[in-house]
Amino acid sequence: MTTKFSRTLGRSGIEISALGMGCWAIGGPFWSGTEPHGWGEVDDNESIRAVHTALDLGVTFFDTANVYGAGHSERVLAKALAGKRDKVVIATKFNAVFDETTRQVTGSDTTPEGIRKACEDSLHRLETDYIDLYQFHDNGFPPEKAGPVRDTLEELVAAKKILAYGWSTDFPKSAEFFAQGEHCATIQAELNVLDDNPAIIAVCEKENLGLINRGPLAMGLLTGKYMGNIKPSADDVRGEKSPEWMKYFKNGIPSAEYTAKINAVREVLTSGGRTLAQGALGWLWARSVKTIPIPGFRTVKQVEENAKALEFGPLTSGQFLEIESILGRTQ
Repeated sequence: MTTKFSRTLGRSGIEISALGMGCWAIGGPFWSGTEPHGWGEVDDNESIRAVHTALDLGVTFFDTANVYGAGHSERVLAKALAGKRDKVVIATKFNAVFDETTRQVTGSDTTPEGIRKACEDSLHRLETDYIDLYQFHDNGFPPEKAGPVRDTLEELVAAKKILAYGWSTDFPKSAEFFAQGEHCATIQAELNVLDDNPAIIAVCEKENLGLINRGPLAMGLLTGKYMGNIKPSADDVRGEKSPEWMKYFKNGIPSAEYTAKINAVREVLTSGGRTLAQGALGWLWARSVKTIPIPGFRTVKQVEENAKALEFGPLTSGQFLEIESILGRTQ
């Protein structure tokens, strides 16, 4: 059993492991037209073994979304957590509309009716009668139009369908707006040692919100796996047909800019016996007491490596400040 190292989901008071598992990749392929939005083919049995391994190593927080694999991630997670619901905290997301059969994203729905339907559909796929954390999955949605979304989420809390809610957004104004809701508990934002977001961190610290970190390993760059000849597959969101927002990979090749940053801080991140990924997770814990990294996974081996970061814990203040100095940042 890994050393107990916990965080709290903001104002909800829900205690979780300091590391969560991001369940995007285990959904398998899905598309918007011809554009891939998944991480390639997966073995559901391996995914289930990986979830069980995470539980054995002390991980209690699992973050998915209705759209991952067009519903498949939620279904696989349900199988993996059968009989273990009381031991875990499940976060999922809503906004996308999709076809489970064709695995095509067909649109989005932020109406109160659409949100309630999405919630019921996720409850069904997850085989549970409540969702611990329900997150708005539209990064750039205008905060001035998000009142009905937040109100609907408060109604879902009152109906005991969800315990708390949050917004997956990189924008401080959006985070501030949702923070005014009584049962808002978290913001999910892109954050890693290569890409800091001081403004979002400041909001979460001020409003006592948990800060769930998507992309904590820069979409796999911070594992070191893609520094050689290994390339993402054609149906991978990081592959040759990657979406425009994919900044860590271009045409299936790691970004030269981000690769240079990794090489600059590699020695500090891997000091003390850590792997590169474990060091990157340690940086996030050192960055703020609100951070909750959720690295993705497809295999038992990946889960074992990421969960071992819990034993190392945060980087020391000296290591953290050395990295900030190397990258030209000041705290």
